[in-house]
Amino acid sequence: MAAARQRMATTVEQYAAGVLGGDRAVLARAITLIESAKGEHARLAQELLQRLLPHTGKAHRIGITGVPGVGKSTLIDRLGMNLVDEGHRVAVLAVDPTSTRSGGSILGDKTRMTRLAQSRAAFIRPSPTSGTLGGVARKTREAMALVEAAGFDVVIVETVGVGQSEVAVAGMVDFFLVLLLAGGGDDLQGIKRGIMEIADMIAITKADGDNVARAKRAAAVYQGALAILGPTSPNWTAPVLTVSAAENRGLAQLWEKITEHKQRMMASGEFKARRGAQAVAWMHDLLQERLLASLEADAAIARRKVELEGEVCAGRRTPALAVEELMGLMHRRQPASAGGSR
Repeated sequence: MAAARQRMATTVEQYAAGVLGGDRAVLARAITLIESAKGEHARLAQELLQRLLPHTGKAHRIGITGVPGVGKSTLIDRLGMNLVDEGHRVAVLAVDPTSTRSGGSILGDKTRMTRLAQSRAAFIRPSPTSGTLGGVARKTREAMALVEAAGFDVVIVETVGVGQSEVAVAGMVDFFLVLLLAGGGDDLQGIKRGIMEIADMIAITKADGDNVARAKRAAAVYQGALAILGPTSPNWTAPVLTVSAAENRGLAQLWEKITEHKQRMMASGEFKARRGAQAVAWMHDLLQERLLASLEADAAIARRKVELEGEVCAGRRTPALAVEELMGLMHRRQPASAGGSR
């Protein structure tokens, strides 16, 4: 037993040393470790994250979303290279709900971000959701901690731009950028009000060639819509910019705005408060996950849960009463379990 514990401790030390040393292969394996659903791997991963905790939190975390075809990967590739040229180290975590079915899309990400993928100052990795928003929160947050410990000072989290993953990502970053296209008819069509309400900035992409005038008109429309919705923070009013990643135009101004936002948030204390609230939200998400796993681990309660789901579906029992019964079963089991261990 002591030998087994020693081997595990050594493994954690090796992971930690490799991540802190910037070893990309070890970093990739460490992210694979935190994505594993095996209990032993989960315990090892949490020990590693705890070990690396003092070395996290120093990166600028940026979330970027937009519908497919808006040019997210092209913009991230160009922006990332601009930042690398300025001396930054950039990590890109692509939230990918499909990767659990396809076995991962890292090759696709690297194909779309050709220049950034070749840079030694950059690291690109899909962050699978395991099919749930909880998967987005847990896996991406933990991957973010690892790349920060590895010395990457800018972390970009890219969402697929569908479903509610944008809200989950916005809750774990310092700045949330929404990319939109112009020239698709009604400029306000196809974007949910909830996404605009959490945007720290909107960028109209592909503002080049014949699309420049349309992009400027769309920017004016969205700026007016944001004025009606109100600011995301008392210290910040979300701007709307037009950019062209293909021509590398507008990206310097975009980064200036992101930097200005961080400076304002830090000066007001909102940056630190937001980070703290995000850490507590992470704890709550993990707590809910563990409670549900504990419930599912008890065979009798799991069977009753299935029965109650049928009753709720048929309208014979309210969801609230079903939850009350399950909680009662869990509470009654706990004393018996504790008594048996004494």
